[in-house]
Amino acid sequence: MAKKLLLEKAHVEGIRYFDVYRREGGYASVEKALKMEPAAIVEEVKKSGLRGRGGAGFPSGMKWSFLAKPEGVPRYLVCNADESEPGTFKDRYLMEFIPHLLIEGLIVSSFALGSNRTYIYIRGEYAWIVAILEQAIAEAKQNGFLGKNILGTGFDCEIYVQRGAGAYICGEETALIESLEGKRGNPRIKPPFPAVKGLWDCPTVVNNVETLAAVVPIINMGGEEYAKIGVGRSTGTKLISACGNINKPGVYEIDMTISVEEFIYSDEYCGGIPNGKRLKACIPGGSSVPILPANLLLTTAKGETRYMNYESLADGGFTTGSMMGSGGFIVLDEDQCVVKHTLTLARFYRHESCGQCSPCREGTGWMEKILMKLENGKGEMSDIDLLWDIQRKIEGNTICPLGDAAAWPVAAAIRHFRDEFEWHVNNPEVCTTQNYGLAHYADPIHVPA
Repeated sequence: MAKKLLLEKAHVEGIRYFDVYRREGGYASVEKALKMEPAAIVEEVKKSGLRGRGGAGFPSGMKWSFLAKPEGVPRYLVCNADESEPGTFKDRYLMEFIPHLLIEGLIVSSFALGSNRTYIYIRGEYAWIVAILEQAIAEAKQNGFLGKNILGTGFDCEIYVQRGAGAYICGEETALIESLEGKRGNPRIKPPFPAVKGLWDCPTVVNNVETLAAVVPIINMGGEEYAKIGVGRSTGTKLISACGNINKPGVYEIDMTISVEEFIYSDEYCGGIPNGKRLKACIPGGSSVPILPANLLLTTAKGETRYMNYESLADGGFTTGSMMGSGGFIVLDEDQCVVKHTLTLARFYRHESCGQCSPCREGTGWMEKILMKLENGKGEMSDIDLLWDIQRKIEGNTICPLGDAAAWPVAAAIRHFRDEFEWHVNNPEVCTTQNYGLAHYADPIHVPA
């Protein structure tokens, strides 16, 4: 049984409310942190090796240390709760069932960064969670953990919840900041980076919900102890949103030492694939990361076991690897059509493009049109090469990573399942979802006992 740091108390009855959360040891990290120097808290986060849990996986302590500290200028902490990556729903789980864990992490992080006004920018579709968060904030304030002179330390902090309007682009930190300021959510050109000029041109740190919640166990147990969990640069625990063709979809907390095979087939986690079907492929980190066929998902290109951590999933680069990303683990069985699913993703990214950069604005539309043509049995072999050329011209040529997020699924689908695209061209009158890409199965698949 994997050690749980974030979800250990999630199923305690009434844990959503302050009294129960406090009884279960909640807000101990705040009491401990407020007796420390802010720089010491940053150092503990550095020692922990905590990496951003929102997708990029950048070391959080290092990100905090970049925050500019000019005299007389306020600093801000912004919690990115705009969980709009398809296949990802772990932050929703945290906020809905154990909201005080996030509030506690925000208070500690705000003190470390010198932020007296902290914001939670939440996905517009999470309307019901806004009330949950605001209740948790009010309870924390009533009990002296927010507001003026917290616990008599002289530290003031207020937390505000701001709803977005349902735009995927606002998950990008500078677009989020623009939206938070009341503007259209278009990404900013960097530099300057938010750590120097962020919210209202003041130094700002933007962190994901899970990242900020993880600060609580780091302070409670110490950065070095936290770093002992996991492996290599994949320290601590990670929340995974598992969905698709599995028996037990849901949110799981893993310590990143388990294999992908164990995660999919173990009864403790996904419980295998329904109806005894074979594994075909998986998108391991949310819709924007490269899809991997089973024969590369369960093993690396070197024939080694692939594990549920940052380094192992990325082994081989995008040629034979993928990314941990936001932890949105989407499983596809043998009956799934990669072309159809790639079209679904392309349609999403075309719709969510802000239109600021022409490669993304125009390219996402063309990728959707060509994939629609292939899926409807009207494609030609030249369309596959055209798709490849378009995604190549989008990647790396946009202000923000949405262009890359749109290009990578298409590139990986063609790279690993080109035979399936060709099947669509050669069988226009049939175009069913059966018997695609049989060469890509890892056969036989060992099911752990």
